[in-house]
Amino acid sequence: QIPISTVSESLSVLQQGTLNRTTAATLMNQCSSRSHAVFTIWLQRTTITARSSKTNLSESPPLDVTTSSRLTFVDLAGSERMKKTGAEGERMREGIKINEGLLALGNV
Repeated sequence: QIPISTVSESLSVLQQGTLNRTTAATLMNQCSSRSHAVFTIWLQRTTITARSSKTNLSESPPLDVTTSSRLTFVDLAGSERMKKTGAEGERMREGIKINEGLLALGNV
């Protein structure tokens, strides 16, 4: 987890993650993604609100209300057809693993 406070910080972290992804050329795509990626953002916002009008505001401190949200972005490597990609050796083994991962996700 990397704490961030601004949109530019979040984009910088996203770019860092993108640079860590594995890509390779196949017959179908010059820059084929060879891995899945998950980018999760946890947002937290705290607001200070006055107490209910039914209470005496001078006697009650303000009430902190915290709202939490989670956004998850997933980029899955595409399925592979060995004949179309022309994959051999290490690229073929990666394609098999990609397909196994996608099949497992389909069974969830």
